[in-house]
Amino acid sequence: MPAAPRWRTALAKALSLPENKYQNVYQLATIDANRDPRSRTVVHRDFLHPEGSPHLPVLLTTTDARTPKVSQIHDHPRVEITWWMGGSQDQFRIAGPIRVVLSPDVKLESGSSRQEPSLALDRMDEQGFDWEKKRLDIFDSMSAHMKASWCRPPPGSIMKSYDDAKKWPQTVPKLGEAESEEDKRNQEQALRNFALVLVEPVEVDWVQLAEKPNHRTRFTRNGEQWKEEIIVP
Repeated sequence: MPAAPRWRTALAKALSLPENKYQNVYQLATIDANRDPRSRTVVHRDFLHPEGSPHLPVLLTTTDARTPKVSQIHDHPRVEITWWMGGSQDQFRIAGPIRVVLSPDVKLESGSSRQEPSLALDRMDEQGFDWEKKRLDIFDSMSAHMKASWCRPPPGSIMKSYDDAKKWPQTVPKLGEAESEEDKRNQEQALRNFALVLVEPVEVDWVQLAEKPNHRTRFTRNGEQWKEEIIVP
């Protein structure tokens, strides 16, 4: 069985360091309909890989299906992540194809979709990975307050006042624990708006600023194989 690439091991080690506690967020860059760059901070949720293929890691984060980035990903399904860990002074820039897993009840209205070549994600599909079960599991792992964020009006929509937010649901219970009709409606709405975002790395640029002189390594995947090069910081 091929081993996980060295950058993946280094990333896992960096995340485990006490000085990097709470640094589980990264910037995700997309391209909008005008081909302008768009970037936002998202929370890392999990690492996945096809069964028997740890050399094909996938990064998992989440989003609201109504955000502009979902249609941007639909139209331009390739992105770059910038992940800075200030404690250890490691930066990982990760590029590759991206996929959004929506509720089965949600269909995008975008006119055209360009399929980006994928190896890990396609292999997981072939192996019968249950994406909907994963979506439900990740949703249920969120706090009650976080679940309620998917009951708000669409992100980016105009508000008359910050007081409007006081009218929004504040908590949504775990699946199977909704008792009132209001909780059931809110849970259904939140789950409908909740989506997984999957990034399959094919190029990783790792800079180690704690090293003197600084170290920088570029990893590129060609098929099943990872190539590693030392480059100028």
